[in-house]
Amino acid sequence: MTIKDRLLALCVVVIWGVNFVVIKVGLQHMPPLLLAGLRFLLVAFPAILLVPRPRLPVRWLAAYGMTISFGQFAFLFSAIKLGMPAGLASLILQAQAFFTLMIGGLCFGERLRWNQYVGMAAAAGGVLVLAEGSTISVSGITLTALLLTLAAAFSWACGNHCNRQIMQRYAVNAMSLVIWSALIPAGLFLLCSWWFESGERVTASLATISLSTVLALMYLSFLSTIIGYGLWGRLLARYDTWRVAPLSLLVPIVGLLSAMLLLGETLSWVQLAGILLVMLGLLINLFGSRLIFLKRVRYS
Repeated sequence: MTIKDRLLALCVVVIWGVNFVVIKVGLQHMPPLLLAGLRFLLVAFPAILLVPRPRLPVRWLAAYGMTISFGQFAFLFSAIKLGMPAGLASLILQAQAFFTLMIGGLCFGERLRWNQYVGMAAAAGGVLVLAEGSTISVSGITLTALLLTLAAAFSWACGNHCNRQIMQRYAVNAMSLVIWSALIPAGLFLLCSWWFESGERVTASLATISLSTVLALMYLSFLSTIIGYGLWGRLLARYDTWRVAPLSLLVPIVGLLSAMLLLGETLSWVQLAGILLVMLGLLINLFGSRLIFLKRVRYS
């Protein structure tokens, strides 16, 4: 990977890591469903006027939009609104890697390796520790917020499989898929916001929208979604997946650090132990089989 592409990858990691702090800021003056709806509305418009529609059936476009966009961010935004710390959310959301493996094994007959089982066990133990820590810590996390964040990770995992099926069956541009599928969650979020968050609250939020909320929406739609996914897709197109994918492990590190520096979030020792277990699980899942292979080569 060239130095230029390494810097681009680092930019994406920083953008996605700080993304959780920006969500927290945006939710201070706007309800979660409305914020998410405006985010995807800005992703779709005016980009759909410039980007051709992907050539695939509407049902696949809907499946992608409902899982990786609507499901993931409905749960994530609600969890953060209910008190899930931004930094911790960036880490727990990485459970999508294990949910993706589980769905692949149960629904698509994909074989799991030993390191994936061990990684899932370690990460599951970490989540249980976090759940236990949520009842005794002072960081504001509740069990409901934790479960909502895990639901967001599961939705992301479902979206990963939708994305894989789409890419295997149809020749579509990844950015075109992201932009056009944004129409589905945008409409659903706005309808749900009007219904569940009340029309009066929606109207009041829009009438008194603050500069910080506007800037948060610009960040979430253009930087995090369009530019972030665009650069990441470019890297995946130019390099093997194993060279690019490990860089995503830096996202929760940036998320935790930025939340501590910008929001003053703190974690208990119990939660730190849970974080270490989850990170250990992610590392074992990603690098475990490779380390065994290198060991065999060394002693052969």
